[in-house]
Amino acid sequence: MYTLTTFRSVPSFAVGHVRDLRVRWALEEAGQSYDLRLIGFEDKESPAYRREQPFAQVPVLHDGDLALFETGAILLHLGERHPVLLPRDPAARAQATMWMFAALNSVEPYVGNLANLVAFSMDQPWAEAQRPVLEEIALKRLGQVDDWLEGRTFLAGEFGAADILMTTVVRLLDGMGYVERFARLAAWRDRCTARPAYRKALAAQVAQYVVEPAVA
Repeated sequence: MYTLTTFRSVPSFAVGHVRDLRVRWALEEAGQSYDLRLIGFEDKESPAYRREQPFAQVPVLHDGDLALFETGAILLHLGERHPVLLPRDPAARAQATMWMFAALNSVEPYVGNLANLVAFSMDQPWAEAQRPVLEEIALKRLGQVDDWLEGRTFLAGEFGAADILMTTVVRLLDGMGYVERFARLAAWRDRCTARPAYRKALAAQVAQYVVEPAVA
């Protein structure tokens, strides 16, 4: 049985985007059940938690006695155990692993910087000048992924861990109109987010953070 550690509560803007979604989605694709261990923001800096996650972040996945942080490492670990996430053929596996790294290293930093600027900093005096700079590199990266998707249904053969990671990266720009500039990329994102495992994982995360209104 897997145990997934994530936050007990988050600000409303983070609901649906907490990175434990990547792990939930992978586990759902693999048909694996899991328990949740919920922590508060005050817990993440505790010495005990920092021994598991030295950067005081979520998620952490426990697989028996093994504790793993970093979603790329977690999905690679799950892929080694569940072929639906990572192919067994060495060449296909290498291609899929390559795109897992690409999602986290070549795309996420630039997409994340743009998303953070638009969401949180546009009221700052420097933001208007910085936005075109961040847009240029983020759009370049999105366009490069769009080019790769020509003639392909998913990033590396069959759907797998690479698509999970890249989809959650691209979703950082939800509602901003950037992804929709690239037809292949937008269609691929929609294919991925239409999967039942994604919908189940997202619904579980959203339900966890929904606060029911008090009854008068």
